[in-house]
Amino acid sequence: MNEMMEFDMPGEANVLTLANRPLAALNPGEIRLRQTQIGVNFVDIYHRQGLYPLPLPAVPGVEAVGIVEAVADDVRNLHPGDRVAYACLPAGSYASFRNLPASMAIPLPDTLDDRAIAGSFLRGLTAHMLLETVTSVKPGQTVLIHAAAGGLGLILTQWAKQKGATTIGTVSTTTKADLAVAHGLDHPIVYTESDFVAQTLQLTDGKGVDYVIDGIGADVLLASFAALKPFGMVASIGQTAGPVAAIDPKLLTNRGFMRPSILALTADKRAYRTAAEAWLTMLATGMRLEEGHTYPLAEAAKAHQDMEQRRTTGPVRLSTGNA
Repeated sequence: MNEMMEFDMPGEANVLTLANRPLAALNPGEIRLRQTQIGVNFVDIYHRQGLYPLPLPAVPGVEAVGIVEAVADDVRNLHPGDRVAYACLPAGSYASFRNLPASMAIPLPDTLDDRAIAGSFLRGLTAHMLLETVTSVKPGQTVLIHAAAGGLGLILTQWAKQKGATTIGTVSTTTKADLAVAHGLDHPIVYTESDFVAQTLQLTDGKGVDYVIDGIGADVLLASFAALKPFGMVASIGQTAGPVAAIDPKLLTNRGFMRPSILALTADKRAYRTAAEAWLTMLATGMRLEEGHTYPLAEAAKAHQDMEQRRTTGPVRLSTGNA
């Protein structure tokens, strides 16, 4: 039997319940993973809330690290005992074991442990997409990163700095500002104490930034256009503060806007593997990650609640207890 967290209907975090289900037989092209660490991401919360509906009953989760237990007869490039990670649809990673297309499994080097990868893998892929695919950040550009002390924000800050950009980041407290600065952020803005648009314009001599990355949504996204220089780009990657209102086309005059999906990008196997290789290289060459937070699989609801209440920093992961 396979222990998993599932929900029968969308709702608050307490709709997640522990269940035991048998695993199906392997289909051609699949592997079976004994999962050790499972990454928790905001897309899991959106699935649970019904913002991005899943067929019910549903097991959320799109990311995990594990050991290959078995492979279908036609799988040649992976073998039992191999250690791999993945980040992809369909959802279903909140489980002790899982069947998965072999094409989505990324072999891992022994030098990186499960905890470093779980909870950071999807974020690493997302950072690569935002800094290389949505737009290729260049030396001398300025990037405004909302929620700069969050798991993704800390990665984006370091990666953008490595590419030669100046980074401005919004945070909710001075403690989070200190954390972001310790990870290389050039200019923190505590948005609960000052207007981030005014501060950003002041920091850029009234010019605005080249690029805004927003995972907050609601009014923050709309206000971000005012912090953007002409012909700059805004990328909307989430809505933790609520949905975004309709965007007046006038806001897009001489400005670009994109709502990119990393899960759509992972459907392109070449792009997926390119991003994965880039992220593993970043981890191996000094990308700094916070310890983050680890919860038992059965406490997935608590993990969701803490993320929604912004009580977490760095990676968030579920441990299955599998060795």
